[in-house]
Amino acid sequence: MFLSAIDFYEPVRSFHFNELEQMLLAGGVGKRLLVACVLGGAIGMEREYHRKSLGLRTNMLICCGCAMFTFLSAVLAGDNNPDKGRVAANIVQGIGFLGAGLILHNRYRVSGLTNAATVFVVASIGMACGAGLYAPAALATGIVLVALTIIGMLETRFNIKMFSLVYEVRGEDGNAIQVAALTALDHQGKRLVEPERDVIAQIQRFSFSVLGTLGQHKVLMAALRASPVVSQLHTYHDAEDE
Repeated sequence: MFLSAIDFYEPVRSFHFNELEQMLLAGGVGKRLLVACVLGGAIGMEREYHRKSLGLRTNMLICCGCAMFTFLSAVLAGDNNPDKGRVAANIVQGIGFLGAGLILHNRYRVSGLTNAATVFVVASIGMACGAGLYAPAALATGIVLVALTIIGMLETRFNIKMFSLVYEVRGEDGNAIQVAALTALDHQGKRLVEPERDVIAQIQRFSFSVLGTLGQHKVLMAALRASPVVSQLHTYHDAEDE
């Protein structure tokens, strides 16, 4: 009268894929997931090299996950269902939410746009790998690497790219340091953003963030170093940049 757990499991098990079919599916998906991890990892290494928050593991997981969902979309639909992309179609929406979470907006600027765009492209590369389209996936990976490295270097070299630097000015007179910083920023037409001032072991430290091109940063650093009240000047890349 009562069905045991084994009796209930057997018909359900026979309805799904048997062991041979699962082994064949695993063999087919293994190469796709491996290629997705390699291509996503290549982009992640570039991001890791430039010390971005979107690093190696994140890109690998995104690319591998999208490849798996794309592969499962056709498998779960079956041979008789023409709609084989239903599961894969939801990847775009999910990646859109993930990319939106990477974009940061404050009073002065918007950051994280490059990271969000990278996530979007990495997801498409993973979907191509999941569909077995290795050549388009490899081509897209190459284009992304060129855009992130070579084009980024050209933008910086020709003073096109705007990036943020955190300036830390040190000296003995805190008020004089602030006046020197304001004067240098006025000559550049820049506004003082997020200033911080503290004292460490008799050393006055004044820090602020500046958004500008490479040429503008060089002029600003030269003006600050030339000031007699500035004993030390240090600059740091903003962690939230891009």
